[in-house]
Order: sequence, then C-alpha cells, then structure tokens
Amino acid sequence: MGIDKKIKEVARLVRKARYGVVFTGAGISVASGLRPFRGENGLWNDVNPNFFEIGFFHKKPYQSWKIIKDVFYDKIKEVKPNIAHEVLAAMAERGFVESVITQNIDGLHQMAGSKFVYELHGSCRQLVCTECMSEYDLGFADLNFLPPTCYVCKGILKPDMVFFNEPIPHFAKKRSFEEAEKADLFIIIGANAEVYPANSIPLAAKEHGAKIIEINIIESHFTHEITDVFLQGKASEIMAGIGKLLYV
Repeated sequence: MGIDKKIKEVARLVRKARYGVVFTGAGISVASGLRPFRGENGLWNDVNPNFFEIGFFHKKPYQSWKIIKDVFYDKIKEVKPNIAHEVLAAMAERGFVESVITQNIDGLHQMAGSKFVYELHGSCRQLVCTECMSEYDLGFADLNFLPPTCYVCKGILKPDMVFFNEPIPHFAKKRSFEEAEKADLFIIIGANAEVYPANSIPLAAKEHGAKIIEINIIESHFTHEITDVFLQGKASEIMAGIGKLLYV
C-alpha cells in the first residue's frame, strides 16, 4: 500500500476510533529545529550523556549546567511548534485524540494547544530546587549566572526533566499506562522508545486491543512487533496529510 493510501486509511481509523491516544518522541520535533537524542544526527553523538546523569549533576552542577545551557536553553526560545504538533492539537479539539503521551521535554505540544499531555521525561521549561523543591518557570532564572539558584533557599536549580538514573514522575507514568490501556487507537509518532518504561507503553496499548499506527522516518522495534499500519516519512509531512483529510 502506498503512502497516500496509508494516510487515507489512518484518517479513516482516526474518525472511527472511540478513544485515540498519541505517543510521541523526538522525531516529531525535528521540523521545529530540535535534534533527536539518538540516531544519525543524534545529540549523543556530539555530547557526552554523562553530563545528564543525576549523580554528576549533584557533584558538578556548574559543568552540567554549562552543557545543558548550550544544548537546550540557548536554542529553546527560538523553537516553535511545527505542523505535526498543531495538527495533533486540532485533532484533540475535534475529539479525535484524547491525550498525548510524550518522551519529549520541549513543551511544544502545550505551546501548540494540546491540553492533556503526559510528559514521561519532564520538561526543560520548568526548574526545580534541589534543596527545597520550589518550582519555577524558566523565565524566572537568569542563565547568565550558572548554576541558577533558588530565590527561597539559595539551593541549586535543576531543569525539571528526568536525568539518567532518575525515576520517571509517578503521575505521568501512571496516567500514561492508564491512557494506553483505554485506547482503541494508539498513534506512535517519531518515537523509538528504547528506554524502559516508555518502551512498554505501546505494548500495553496493543495488549489491551488497540490498533497501532506508527509514523517514523525509519523502522523501529515496534514496526514488526505491534504496528498495524506503518507510515514511513517525516512526521510533519505525514501529519499535515492526515490533518488535511480530517479537516483540522
């Protein structure tokens, strides 16, 4: 089946679905100018992931923050949602999609207008104090002085994203599995989900009877295990095509 026929088939399945849930990874944000973490143009090819290990952060916060600022915060202000984020938000507005589960930390789903977003790996747009746990929006921190510190207790602020060897937020994990288990249509976009427990969420959806749609630039380990319809290509282009057929 050609890509155009697959897009039509997916649009039909979306219209027919009782409870649609979307699962996104770094691939959906590539058209916004963000690099994926893994793969040919992956961030970890150029940046040592040890800087994002929680033990290293606590021992050497300045060195960790310096890399974090360079990798994320010097660019994040210019980053905007792309057509894929916008189509998903419009689909939710029309009742085609109930929620978005994302591994991304960029906050682009919310910026596009999606309301029910479960961030498995947290968000780089919020900061949390490592001492008193006070939370701040990114705009409150002056990143010209590293590491940024808490206004309440002067403790060191940390991006509210999940570092290596940190647990996934309990609420996001719980709700993600609940949403996957309720879904009769589960759409994977730009996600390889190589890390546990994120990689088990699509499996939970399949086990509970969901039809699995996968949109990815290359095949993933989901493709031959659980995927019912695989659309190979850029998330922005394929979602634009689906959106056009759904009139969103």
